[in-house]
Amino acid sequence: MKFLDQAKIYIRSGNGGAGSVSFRREKFIPNGGPDGGDGGKGGDVWVEAAEGLNTLIDFRYQQHFKAQTGHHGQGRNMHGAKGEDVVLRVPVGTQVLDEDKETVLVDLDEAGMKVKLLSGGNGGWGNTRFKGPVNQAPRHANPGQDGQERWIWLRLKLIADIGLAGLPNAGKSTFLSAVSAARPKVADYPFTTLTPNLGMVDLSPSERFVIADIPGLIEGASEGAGLGTRFLGHVERSASLIHLIDGTQDDVVEAYRIIRGELEAYGEGLADKTEILALNKIDALTPEAREEKAAALEAVAGRRPMLVSGVSGEGVTELLRAAWAEVKKTRGEVSDEGEDVVPETPGGWQP
Repeated sequence: MKFLDQAKIYIRSGNGGAGSVSFRREKFIPNGGPDGGDGGKGGDVWVEAAEGLNTLIDFRYQQHFKAQTGHHGQGRNMHGAKGEDVVLRVPVGTQVLDEDKETVLVDLDEAGMKVKLLSGGNGGWGNTRFKGPVNQAPRHANPGQDGQERWIWLRLKLIADIGLAGLPNAGKSTFLSAVSAARPKVADYPFTTLTPNLGMVDLSPSERFVIADIPGLIEGASEGAGLGTRFLGHVERSASLIHLIDGTQDDVVEAYRIIRGELEAYGEGLADKTEILALNKIDALTPEAREEKAAALEAVAGRRPMLVSGVSGEGVTELLRAAWAEVKKTRGEVSDEGEDVVPETPGGWQP
């Protein structure tokens, strides 16, 4: 399925149904009086975060969504039915923005979250509502209230526990395919991933987390170069980052500085996230080259990088364990002293 993380759509709530002008006409009942019913309320427009979705591709082929108009009132005091609502089902992590593409209206960051975007118009009153001692036979009714309309943007920010960051060809896609069932494009020639990929890492039945591979960043991405900042939003919700550096390139220190500079320039707290530094593709390095480049990274980053290889699997388990430790901290499963937190059972222990 093709990945789409932005879409502009038009939404409109339903108009209210018109009230009815009617009089009771039955044998042996003279002067039956007015019996026109009210119109029904117009349909609302809702947005709902649904599990199992990871793209906005459905909104590429349909951009206009209109709720149903309320049914008109009828004689014998029969009120019109409410118009059917429109429910926009979007992936978890979707933001609803105003037409200016800056004002966030709704942030659907939890599965099952449902928010009303537009309310339908109220139905008009039938002539029964207007009868009284002075006007006993009203011959007018109210029309239904008009619905609301607007253009909105849908922007998807993937929800992952760990985000992969790095320059193009740093081996992020290979690493993701090695640690999860995700199958991003991997080849033996230089290229960059064009769409984000999600993968589920299973360390054990009770140790699972989601990892996101975003397209490679280049220098100036925060100012619009390359793919720009469009995909950096997918790691905003990540608990921490794994910064992969291609060990086969000549200047690993410059590669580290470029990514750190882009994260800081983008803002939104990306530079403040916990970063796990890893020197990748060590299967292609000699022991001397490994030590030299690891020492150079340690000097600039202030911490020893982990040595990994997505191809051979060397160091992958250790890196995933370090990532899982950060995930547990974010989920509140680890105390400040580093001990696992055991959730309390409501009502005490029961067999």
